[in-house]
Amino acid sequence: MSSLALRLHIPSVVSVRNTKLLGRSVSDCGRNWWGLPKSKSRRGNGLCCKAELSELAPAVSAGYGVLLLGGGLFAYSKSGSKGSLFGGLTGSVLMASAYFLTKSPETRVLGDTIGLGAAFLFSSVFGFRLASSRKPVPAGPLLLLSIAMLSFFVMAYMHDSLPVPVSVSDALPLP
Repeated sequence: MSSLALRLHIPSVVSVRNTKLLGRSVSDCGRNWWGLPKSKSRRGNGLCCKAELSELAPAVSAGYGVLLLGGGLFAYSKSGSKGSLFGGLTGSVLMASAYFLTKSPETRVLGDTIGLGAAFLFSSVFGFRLASSRKPVPAGPLLLLSIAMLSFFVMAYMHDSLPVPVSVSDALPLP
């Protein structure tokens, strides 16, 4: 009895030589789909993003703000809920401020803090709403999204607020 292995060859649509994504280079990392080093005779099958959390924070905060605003407007148009409209507007304003603050390296930690606080606020609101109504929609998916944003902003805050490690050779120059 012989076993057959199925190999998928999915070529990269984007050239891996001069591709830039959010200021960082994108490459195939010298590995194939299975995590093994590539052979020298083939082109890379996948891409590897080398962007840092601090570079993704503006895009994530903008996307989350748009989703909060859209959800608030949708809930207001469907049921006339002024609380949802106020929550959506408040969330989009908080995420817009986080967006603009995370774009600058000097105010990046403050932007991460605002994003973290807003994500915590909406995680709490959607958690209480899910617990009180016992209806999984719309509070359940919004709770999961808010928890995901909370975890992202916690990691971004920790990444941006921790000091940059200095190697011993850079700290004390030899005479």
